[in-house]
Amino acid sequence: MRLISCFAALAVAHSAIATDTSAPEPAATGNIVMIQASPDVHHYHSNPEHVDWSWMVGIEWQRPSNWLLGFAYFNNSFGQKSQYYYAGYRWKLSDRDPNWYLKLTGGLVHGYKEPYEDKVPYNHNGYSPGVVPALGYKWSRWSAQVNFFGTAAFGISVGYDLLR
Repeated sequence: MRLISCFAALAVAHSAIATDTSAPEPAATGNIVMIQASPDVHHYHSNPEHVDWSWMVGIEWQRPSNWLLGFAYFNNSFGQKSQYYYAGYRWKLSDRDPNWYLKLTGGLVHGYKEPYEDKVPYNHNGYSPGVVPALGYKWSRWSAQVNFFGTAAFGISVGYDLLR
């Protein structure tokens, strides 16, 4: 039942974002396609089961309306290859310095399996809902943001706009 709720939330977010399927190329419409990477995650509490290196690579499509869709492929804290399919929204924090932003994404996480399936809430057969708030700064085609992973960790990612 929880998995169905996750898919329903993703479907609602997708319908809010994808209103016109015959849209021109991203560069012609103000859409942005960004690639991103994070070299590591910093945990709030040490655990000997954590791997030395938890990385992430991803791609994100941002609409002029500030709605976004994305995919991240990452090595979770326990060395398992995982994915995060998400939708979200980005808010400008200040009119004085419009480069600062707050981003909130939610979606489906896959990859936390035995014996670590209980390390993320509501996990069922390796699938669980995920919510990631982030604080970021954008300059030109580059961005840097701090992603907060609940009470477990945070990661710093760098992004580059491939298309805009």
